[in-house]
Amino acid sequence: MAVPARSTEGRDAVGEALYGLVTLAVRDGPRDISLTAASTLATLDRTGARRLTDLAVNEGVSQPSMSVLVTGLEQAGLAERQRDPADRRVVLVALTAPGAAYIRARRRAGAQTFAELIDRLPAGQAAALAAAVPAMNRLRELDSERRAAGQGTRIARPRTRPASRSATASAAASSG
Repeated sequence: MAVPARSTEGRDAVGEALYGLVTLAVRDGPRDISLTAASTLATLDRTGARRLTDLAVNEGVSQPSMSVLVTGLEQAGLAERQRDPADRRVVLVALTAPGAAYIRARRRAGAQTFAELIDRLPAGQAAALAAAVPAMNRLRELDSERRAAGQGTRIARPRTRPASRSATASAAASSG
């Protein structure tokens, strides 16, 4: 029985299915760089050069953590710091040509994994996924708009048991 996507039940079912696919993509993706580093490269590829502070906010990490991450990306030749031509006092982080090639290859590999799975679906289900592509692309646009509006905060994860004060402090220190 099909559930309308606008119902709470249908919306939740779609959300869970998409989340499951994200989990699959993350689990099966390359492990050569951290997820935050890969996300940062993808952001630079999508938006162009950005301030370090903007990247930190976008990725939900502290500015010092982003600085360390960018240094690692620089050392790997995937990103570089450069002066903003409009304001020479400002430093921007930009994707290098090898960084752009890396992120394109990573996307192609992920897309290929899904394409191989889609090939195993019945024709009607594959067609339903193809028909949903505009909606999935629009979800990405809505997320970009939400982040640009400054609402891109991470969703708090529910705790299954109370954490001790020292465990909470330790988790906060390691998440920065």
